[in-house]
Amino acid sequence: MTITGGEAASKSDETAIEALVRAFFSAFTAGPDAAARLDDLRRIMLPGATIARTCGLPAEIYDVESFIAPRLTLLTSGEITEFEEWPEPGRIDVFGDIAHWWGAYGKRWRTEGEIHTGKGMKTMSFVRTESGWRISSAAWDDER
Repeated sequence: MTITGGEAASKSDETAIEALVRAFFSAFTAGPDAAARLDDLRRIMLPGATIARTCGLPAEIYDVESFIAPRLTLLTSGEITEFEEWPEPGRIDVFGDIAHWWGAYGKRWRTEGEIHTGKGMKTMSFVRTESGWRISSAAWDDER
């Protein structure tokens, strides 16, 4: 963890942010409870959070609801199976009531019997609220 601006983040801040990162990635797992895991994004993200996808394409910007809907369809339609995403170790920076996670991630899925894999980088910003840390934004770019 990197602490900037002379502020000291507590171990509990780092632990809480790491838990949000894991919860964000675990939302994208096919199988039973996929809908519940995606629904949990509404709890861990601010209502006005933004999510951006680049991946070598024109940037696509989502709000929480427009981000969840197509992923729910994808994870429950049977078009792909065994989908999962996971974070690799990342960097956490904390300053007072704002924080940032930057890290690599991997993903794996099966389409028409064939296994596919991918990886990329994600960035997430966090703010401390009265209810604890919440994700205020996320963005990703897949390796090409």
